[in-house]
Amino acid sequence: MTHALPPDLTSLVDSGLLSPVRAATPVEAAVSDAAWLAAMVEAETALVRAQARLGTVPESAARAIEAAARPGRLDLVALARAARETANPVVGFVKALTAVVAAEDPAAAEYVHRGSTSQDILDTAAMLVVRRAAALIRADLDRCAAALRELAREHRATPMAGRTLALHAVPTTFGLKAAGWLHLVDEARRRVDALAAALPVELGGAAGTLAGYLEHAGPSGDSGDPGASGDPGDVSGDDYAERLVEAYARETGLAPAALPWHVLRTPVADTGAVCAFVASALGKIAVDVQSMARTEVGEVTEPAVAGRGASSAMPHKRNPVLATLMRSAALQVPQLAAVLYGTMLAEDERSAGAWHAEWQPLRECLRLTGGSAHTAAELLAGLTVNVGRMRANLDLTGGQIVSERVAAVLTPLLGKGPARALMTRASHEAADRGTSLARVLSADPEVTRHLSPDRLRSLLDPAHYLGAAPGLVDRAVGPAPTLELPGRSAA
Repeated sequence: MTHALPPDLTSLVDSGLLSPVRAATPVEAAVSDAAWLAAMVEAETALVRAQARLGTVPESAARAIEAAARPGRLDLVALARAARETANPVVGFVKALTAVVAAEDPAAAEYVHRGSTSQDILDTAAMLVVRRAAALIRADLDRCAAALRELAREHRATPMAGRTLALHAVPTTFGLKAAGWLHLVDEARRRVDALAAALPVELGGAAGTLAGYLEHAGPSGDSGDPGASGDPGDVSGDDYAERLVEAYARETGLAPAALPWHVLRTPVADTGAVCAFVASALGKIAVDVQSMARTEVGEVTEPAVAGRGASSAMPHKRNPVLATLMRSAALQVPQLAAVLYGTMLAEDERSAGAWHAEWQPLRECLRLTGGSAHTAAELLAGLTVNVGRMRANLDLTGGQIVSERVAAVLTPLLGKGPARALMTRASHEAADRGTSLARVLSADPEVTRHLSPDRLRSLLDPAHYLGAAPGLVDRAVGPAPTLELPGRSAA
């Protein structure tokens, strides 16, 4: 038996039920249909303000359009359904916006979307949406970085097992692991900043020549008679086009584009690439946390929140849900970014399908990445580090985790080959007998002839074989801030 959704719930079919990593996070609102509609309104009103600034639209008309253009006065569901008839949402949007303006000022309605084309408005709106989502992502990455810097400093010398190919390798520190995560987050922040600074307006007209804008400017425009001569090299036309793009960029806060990018989709591909990096960087943190949170490992625990991580079948479980959500985003975003790279194959001067294929993957990239960043900030701020379990796990192999160190010490005494052979034989014997490496080595005359019991005991302590790990942490996070006590000046 099937059950249809009630009419009042049809707009909620994409509420995040199947994408919990981004459900109810701030990025949801920033990339919602309502946000895209608001950005389209902003793109249209910014365009008419730019035209008015250059004297090619009456100031009174620009004011009237801006006063009447309110997203709440437009029927979002009706616009979505109308888009099926035109293959993009802007045609119906412009018609509806014009009607809203005409109801207030019929003369001003003549200047809505003047000389423009659908892609100019939707591309510019997309960049506004990307900018707002990027700001949210950046803020959450800042929170991640602050938490990681604190974890790295606190645990700069906290020993734990370094693992390669899933097995114990040599000791490392949890601080160094956190510093590595911080490096990824810092790189993510740098890429988000670079993307946000370069997001461009789109202004090209029907086929990227700005001909409609120039023609509507007419001889009354401040730039003279743009396009009237029909000469492609007409200086006045070139001047007006450049000034219009710059004015539009000022009105939107976006960057001026050197060329119309209707079929030069670098800004969209770049957005996908940055999202893929950010989601993957956070995904690396997620898989590490999942591995360290295993029952038999138990080195870290996610923040405890009542009811979180519950299993529908096993009452004892508290699953690492935050890391799971982050990993789910990391597995999806690079594939969505690949779609955005594929849409760079846009034919001619406007594409029939490639442009249209971008919209939903672009939104998914933004909201999955934003959801992951928001989730990561919560995870890292509340991550519990179990130092005792880290030390216990270091001792699981009975000293074998530092066999490299003992081999290095014995090499100048026995020779490289014999030292390596001795340690391999001793490690296998310890594993086969289920005893410690220290016990096997203490019974080997080749070892006892050169190493005293105290020296051997020190060599086999994993906490004494951290290499440059603490110093690498200091290099990555900088010195801890100096607290200035009341009445005492800093040295």
